[in-house]
Amino acid sequence: MPLAITIVPVMPLRAAPSHRSEMISQAVFGECLETESITADGWVKVKMQYDGYEGWVTPSHLETIPQSLYDATATHVVTGWQATLQLNGRPVRVPYGSLLKMGEGTWGKASVAGNDGISPFKAAPAPRDVWEGIAMEYLNTAYLWGGKTVFGTDCSGFTQTVYKILGIPLLRDAYQQAGQGETVSFLQEVLPGDLAFFDNPEGRITHVGILLNDQQIIHAAGKVRIDPIDNQGIVNVDTGERTHQLRLIKRFF
Repeated sequence: MPLAITIVPVMPLRAAPSHRSEMISQAVFGECLETESITADGWVKVKMQYDGYEGWVTPSHLETIPQSLYDATATHVVTGWQATLQLNGRPVRVPYGSLLKMGEGTWGKASVAGNDGISPFKAAPAPRDVWEGIAMEYLNTAYLWGGKTVFGTDCSGFTQTVYKILGIPLLRDAYQQAGQGETVSFLQEVLPGDLAFFDNPEGRITHVGILLNDQQIIHAAGKVRIDPIDNQGIVNVDTGERTHQLRLIKRFF
């Protein structure tokens, strides 16, 4: 099936081919994907290159690209709150953290140019030294189911995007991320940047956040916030209510 790239700042991925369907994730400007099928009314089922996530999108958000661009590595990252680039000679405002393949200057039939708010991208050589500054860019971002930008994010979208900027790939959902990395046995043994996972009463992992230390966590719950954590889980710093039950901790760097 044809390969494509996202040419809008933020593209919703929906669970079913309808604008009324639940948004299950997003693709940001420059993200590549495979198109798998098209409905009679034009909805396109896609599979994301980065994490294999599948959903339904509208074709106006996409540009068909060759295999060479699909296989190319990211050359730049958006380092400002937003970058203003030129798409076919007109401005497009791209959210913080987007990885871009700017090398060829063309994405299929679309031209892409500009350097306002972007920097050359490479994996962080010492991620433990820089991850916190990246995560803090999201502080107070509103919680948005399926979101993964500074304009709205869910818990695993937040962790995935922070790690993506570091050059460390994570899967999309919290339960998927919990299957990656190396287990840390005790909260007292954590290092800054480790991920903590939390389950519901049925034992399903439903939440994830990034540990600042063995007493604090930054996570998306209502908004991206910093709360206390102990061996039982998270306590809301504002209300004193225990909100999430700790299940396990994973280390990725």
